[in-house]
Amino acid sequence: MSYILAAVIVVLAIVIISAGVKVVPQSETRVIERLGRFHSVLNPGLNFIIPFIDKPKTIYTRRVETTVGGHHIVRNTVTSVIDLREQVYDFPSQQVITRDNVTTEINALLYFQITDPKKAVYEIDNLPNAIEKLTQTSLRNVIGELELDETLTSRDTINTKLQAILDDATNKWGVKVNRVELQDITPPESVRVAMEKQMQAERNRRAEILNAEGQKQSQILRSEGEKASKINQAEATKQAEILRAEGEARAIILNAQAEADAILRVADAVRSGNTDPATYMLAMKYIETLREMTSGKDNKTVYIPYEASSVLSSIGSIQSLFQK
Repeated sequence: MSYILAAVIVVLAIVIISAGVKVVPQSETRVIERLGRFHSVLNPGLNFIIPFIDKPKTIYTRRVETTVGGHHIVRNTVTSVIDLREQVYDFPSQQVITRDNVTTEINALLYFQITDPKKAVYEIDNLPNAIEKLTQTSLRNVIGELELDETLTSRDTINTKLQAILDDATNKWGVKVNRVELQDITPPESVRVAMEKQMQAERNRRAEILNAEGQKQSQILRSEGEKASKINQAEATKQAEILRAEGEARAIILNAQAEADAILRVADAVRSGNTDPATYMLAMKYIETLREMTSGKDNKTVYIPYEASSVLSSIGSIQSLFQK
């Protein structure tokens, strides 16, 4: 009988000791109540509690189950384990109305982490359900302030606003919302068709604008090329005229210099031969005029004034001077 009693005592001792020893894994914790009141938060590792007096507080947690057809079913279950790691809640799609009265389906991802286990247990009854409902209502409020086009193009803005709203609201629950991500924004089918038509029309408009811009640039470049060509031609003509004028001026100067040299020589010759220079010049003019008169084919008879004989005789005397 004593052996049986001893065995019973040993078994009871083992049960009591095992009930008083709690091993908490890393990144997890438990909230301990002593006689119904908060006592402590267990740290990762080996912990000791008073059996039957200290009890872990149970909380709700979110559990996702996958059925045979691949559908996800979310259930809230009761557990005493509090996970301190960052958690992800994938909320089902919900219908929200934009500011321009377009009903749109949106589903969001929420990344959060429990930072204060005591607040997460005592400040809110059902933490997963509270987070889900708060996210849904906040999403409706944020989307309701935007039009559909802004909703489709401002995901980062929506994520930032939601993250700030949820983080501020869940702070009293001991929860830190790290970020919010919108997965899908699905407008109605009629709106999608209208948007596709609008996008196609916008693409066509941009194509026509680009084509017109290309033609405009082509015409501008062509006109600039023609302008440059005309300027170059005018510049070439100008340079040619300048060179021609310079050549003619040079020729006139050379002819004048040659005539001046000839006159000087004639004057020297006349002075040496005691001949009047004016008479010589007059005789030369007579000779030039006579050459012009006799150069034509129809002129066969030429009449010379009587005074020309004396001029021509003076030419002969000058020629004799040159021969000397």
